[in-house]
Amino acid sequence: MSNIMLITGGSRGIGAATARQAVAQGYAICINYRRDAQAAQVLCRQLEACGGKAITVQADVSIEHDVERLFLEVDERLGRLTALVNSAGIVGHASRLENMYWHRIEQVFATNVLGTMLCCKHAILRMSNKHGGSGGAIVNVSSAASRLGSAGEYVDYAASKGAVDSLTIGLAKEVAQDGIRVNAVRPGFIRTDFHALSGDPARVEKLKSRLPMGRGGEPEEVAAAVLWLLCEQSSYVTGSFIDLAGGL
Repeated sequence: MSNIMLITGGSRGIGAATARQAVAQGYAICINYRRDAQAAQVLCRQLEACGGKAITVQADVSIEHDVERLFLEVDERLGRLTALVNSAGIVGHASRLENMYWHRIEQVFATNVLGTMLCCKHAILRMSNKHGGSGGAIVNVSSAASRLGSAGEYVDYAASKGAVDSLTIGLAKEVAQDGIRVNAVRPGFIRTDFHALSGDPARVEKLKSRLPMGRGGEPEEVAAAVLWLLCEQSSYVTGSFIDLAGGL
């Protein structure tokens, strides 16, 4: 059976690093993106140049019609899904809660929580042995913010990732007998352009001295944990978390 992986938010950061490592391990990859078609296509060409099979599909994971179309394209162009990495996520600029507009909070939860749930739903419909599938694995990209709270910065984002943690625990139990494993990684201070979305692109450099390990993490380190949670070596692991936050 071919290993077929969908990575939401796969054109940058942790998603892109996961795609590179997954292709090296023999996965055919769908790189999902919402806006940055150029970045997705550049990554796709890089993966193909390394001998991998990859496609790009635009879709907003917070919209079920888009998610349905995304999964149908994977079905038609790659085959039946065996691995899902929910890496798509957004964050607003650093702010206290009382200064946040409702639209911002709604967008954060729509992408980070509803998007993750929708993608899990459509993955289960393909992976579950109750639906004719052969099993599979899901890894949700949560955040150390779910444990730390991100007070004074983005408690809305932290709360959304807390919801992803609860989803991971409950869904892992729900689909364990369907042949599906569900786990999560919780990155902390990782060197990606994600921090620019919060208005502080130098955040990792500014805060690294506060970390027990004294440095920020690399997206490749998170990707390695994601790939381990998807592979046969973790076949008895479900409902679990790997924290990648330098000791926080």
